[in-house]
Amino acid sequence: MTTARKTVVSGKAAPRTLKTPQDLGAAGLLPPERLSEAEAVARRYAIAVTPAIAALIDPDDLDDPIARQFVPDGRELIVTPQERADPIGDAAHSPVKGIVHRYPDRVLLKAVHVCPVYCRFCFRREMVGPTGDGTLSAAELEAAFAYIRSRPDIWEVILTGGDPLVLSPRRLAEILQGLKAIEHVKIVRFHSRVPVVDPQAINAALIAALKESGKVTYVALHANHPREMTDEARAACARLADAGITLVSQTVLLKGVNDDSVILADLMRAFVESRVKPYYLHHPDLAPGTSHFSLEIAEGQAIVAALRGRISGLCQPTYVLDIPGGYGKAAIGASAVRQADDGCYAVSDYRGEEHVYPPKSSA
Repeated sequence: MTTARKTVVSGKAAPRTLKTPQDLGAAGLLPPERLSEAEAVARRYAIAVTPAIAALIDPDDLDDPIARQFVPDGRELIVTPQERADPIGDAAHSPVKGIVHRYPDRVLLKAVHVCPVYCRFCFRREMVGPTGDGTLSAAELEAAFAYIRSRPDIWEVILTGGDPLVLSPRRLAEILQGLKAIEHVKIVRFHSRVPVVDPQAINAALIAALKESGKVTYVALHANHPREMTDEARAACARLADAGITLVSQTVLLKGVNDDSVILADLMRAFVESRVKPYYLHHPDLAPGTSHFSLEIAEGQAIVAALRGRISGLCQPTYVLDIPGGYGKAAIGASAVRQADDGCYAVSDYRGEEHVYPPKSSA
């Protein structure tokens, strides 16, 4: 079982979230020579590393894939011309505060803009954190509900932000009571890292709150490396699944973290073993200061192709790109089929070998 790293506070050992470069340095997770650059990053972007995540970081590994996701890096202050503050175009599809309505049958409801941890590659990094867009007021939340009520095509509401599971069970239940009265909403989905980064928070009170809407409830779990799927994280997933909540996964393909078919295969298997259906594998978004995580689409396609046939179909995610500017997601996995000159098709198997379809007659 993974145990939380202890940090010393006023002479007393206690697990706590690390929120400053000094905290990270004292915990042995940030070398002294990187303190100055981390302080510069902290002046622009939020930092938070929970005890569960701190315990996973190997301080002796300069390329530790967990540290790479959460410990600030001076390269975050390098912004390329392609990067943008709102890389997937949330603002262009936000008719009222807290709502993003990009697709006809579903909306995002961003009730809160803080997270238990802050990912160094986050596509909303300019909007989240203590100085971000903030939690919706009662009036703003009612305006969001009014928008949803006025549009009967909205079938699904996706709570994101920020991480909605940082809200107290009482506050979550209040929000979901508002959705309960909207008949045409049938599905409520939560996007969260909490089961991985703070698994003990997935308790009976929180689970009851998640089901307060009376709708079909999904949780989309975000994890990027198999080491994140600890015994505690798997137990948190089990508590959700046992309560009748369906789990799906979201993973971002990140250079130096999981850009390897073996690592991704291990992660996808860990999801399925935990009753989490692999859902999306995201190509990294063009958020400011994230170019050190980027890889070419062709590299991602090769990694995804290497998964095909080597792991169960239950373990296959859909490789997607969120088109910059607010145009939505596109599936970008390499096609296994191409038109041949004779009117037939050439179909590649998982080894990369091509076969003619339909097969040539043996007569």
